[in-house]
Amino acid sequence: MQSPPRDKANQEQIWQGLETGVFDVFSSDHAGYRYDDPEGKMKHGPNAPFKKVANGVPGLEVRTALLFSEGVGKGRIDLPKFVALTATNAAKLYGLHPRKGTIAVGSDADLAIWDPEKEVTIRQSMIHDAMDYTPYEGKTIKGWPVTTLVRGEVVAEAGEFVGAAGRGRFLRCDISPATVPLGRRTIAFDPATGSAEPSKHGDHVH
Repeated sequence: MQSPPRDKANQEQIWQGLETGVFDVFSSDHAGYRYDDPEGKMKHGPNAPFKKVANGVPGLEVRTALLFSEGVGKGRIDLPKFVALTATNAAKLYGLHPRKGTIAVGSDADLAIWDPEKEVTIRQSMIHDAMDYTPYEGKTIKGWPVTTLVRGEVVAEAGEFVGAAGRGRFLRCDISPATVPLGRRTIAFDPATGSAEPSKHGDHVH
């Protein structure tokens, strides 16, 4: 995988960024490459050079549980910060707030109910991502979602999907205040000419 896992000193810098608001959301990609698959990690053999190995690792399902355990559980961030990093801020950035990302009259009742005391040892056998490994195998964490609701309907209970297929809805994303174009360029680059110098059309660098 790349970028590679960081040492303790750099990890602490990332935690500080989460605590102080340098980072607005907590996310990453999920690279769904199996080991035991013709197109997976071992496609070019067990001793293939790095550039020949399918990149990335899986981790989608346990991502927020890891943040809860290591962040909220160990006092690095509080519960409102956890909710902001995993739900509210993303809804705002994508122009979906207050329909999403908050509990309020008129908002969709999308809720994840957590048991903050529940201890779970992560095993691939309990994960639903169709992978054949997890990089977190054997790691014990504290705090786990026990019930998930989408628009007020229970769709997951005790680690199992109990919803119905076809219940998803298309969500139109509005332009959020955080991403509205300013109507001006902020760097000395003219896309019309490809030049790093301002054009002669009265453009200014701000």
